[in-house]
Amino acid sequence: MGSSFNRKGFLLRAGLVTGGIFLNGCIRNLSNSSKAYKHVKGAVIGPDEKAGHVLRGKFDFPFPAETRAVKTLIIGGGISGLSAGRWLKKEGFNDFEILELEDHAGGNAHSRSNSVSAYPLGAHYITIANNDDQLLIDFLKEIGVITHFENGLPFYNEFYLCFDPEERLLINGQWQEGLIPQFGMPEQDKLQIERFFKLSNLLKQTKGSDGKDAFTIPIDRSSADPVYRDLDKTCFGDYLKQQGFTSKYLLWYLNYCCKDDYGQRIDKVSAWAGLSYFAAHKGKAANAEEGAVLTWPEGNAWLVKKLKDGLADHIKTSVLTYSVVSQQNGKVIVRAYDLKKKKSYEILADSVIMATPQFVNRRILKDGVRSEFNYDQFSYAPWMVANITLKDFTSTGSPGLCWDNVPYGQPSVGYVYSGHQQLDRNAGKVITFYLPLCDQEPKVARLAAYARSYEQWLDKIIPELEFMHPEITSLIENIEVWVWGHGMVVPSVGYLWGADREKAALPVNDSVFFAHTDLSGISLFEEGFHQGIRAAKELLAVKGE
Repeated sequence: MGSSFNRKGFLLRAGLVTGGIFLNGCIRNLSNSSKAYKHVKGAVIGPDEKAGHVLRGKFDFPFPAETRAVKTLIIGGGISGLSAGRWLKKEGFNDFEILELEDHAGGNAHSRSNSVSAYPLGAHYITIANNDDQLLIDFLKEIGVITHFENGLPFYNEFYLCFDPEERLLINGQWQEGLIPQFGMPEQDKLQIERFFKLSNLLKQTKGSDGKDAFTIPIDRSSADPVYRDLDKTCFGDYLKQQGFTSKYLLWYLNYCCKDDYGQRIDKVSAWAGLSYFAAHKGKAANAEEGAVLTWPEGNAWLVKKLKDGLADHIKTSVLTYSVVSQQNGKVIVRAYDLKKKKSYEILADSVIMATPQFVNRRILKDGVRSEFNYDQFSYAPWMVANITLKDFTSTGSPGLCWDNVPYGQPSVGYVYSGHQQLDRNAGKVITFYLPLCDQEPKVARLAAYARSYEQWLDKIIPELEFMHPEITSLIENIEVWVWGHGMVVPSVGYLWGADREKAALPVNDSVFFAHTDLSGISLFEEGFHQGIRAAKELLAVKGE
């Protein structure tokens, strides 16, 4: 196997290391504190970056050892791919396979576990469903998340609703309930925050000239009224300035929200995306507040398990798809490499659903059949997620146990307590720390993240934990660092309602279909779920199934 990095990439890595860039702004300088961390066990793990980079290198795949026929092939076992497979199965269509690069399905809704708890490695919650999202409501009923209806409203399984206390913010030396800054703020800042939420609540109720909600989920059901869609043409930061929102506390909070859902700051996402964060979620329940959170110790991996029900015989993991050729006769020739058996094989399919991100499609979809749109419009935010096992969290002196814990003014978006809904609250805890790598261009941040050593990651993670909980270091037993090089698509300026997103979703030769959250522009479970169903429906309609 040839090197999967070219000379330019190597020099960039070397420059990042020797020059000490290391995501300056998101990552603090080293503090020579490694001796204090000697008792901490763990490692840097993550998606199979080396396998993925085979596509960029000079690796010569062996000639296919066998050829077989499959009616439909789904490439990618993330939420979209699983959702597509589930829909095909529901429609009585069983001749399909799902090929997944990793040794597990689920995409960024992955999880692991140890002797203390299960814990998420990526996406870890959804909000209650919008009441007009019948497909999602049907799924949540099917898996027991919605148990029944009262007065026309869904009643959610209370074990899956986030328990109180739900959120807290460390600000001005004190933990306050909720994440919207309140403690120690001037009155003028409070008034600006109040004005912003009056605006977002108004937008939540607003409909465009076509009678559709200005903002909703999935986003493609939102109004086409240019009054709202034109908000995509400016960044959220500029929009806020135009509206007179200048409070540093409000701007910090809005930056936190965009980093949390989009992996980028307010100056890197569109105003439409920034406002959608607040105006698109509008689900109502019989037993929960509007916008309530549904979560599990393993995060959205619990939903992945439910999507996989009935699909086990269709899923093949540790398979790298390296070539997809759509022929004019309607057939598709797919070549794949089994990473465990180290052999290639060829699949002849009547149709393919590519539930893979566009930077992957660019590599594997041959013959340049999609050159009509600009792949470079798709941007992906890198992330670092750390799961920290503590031997006795109660001794931190922290008031109570809260699900979401955020420090004001720090690089991360805080941590979640993955066992918040476990009834057995033993001394040991696992907390999940999230850091969007957002202060450099994604390519630079990505390379720096891959180059960073385990000890250097600890020097970022532990000081911030100490900021939140002084003297917590002695309680840490293990830190597992997971790096997502392409953690989520970024809804950058002009992307959501630009032509490239729409063109990227169009089928090729009525035989290759596309499904992924980057075709929504927002990396939410709900969007991936609907993208998979959309692609499956398109396939069934074209093939007359």
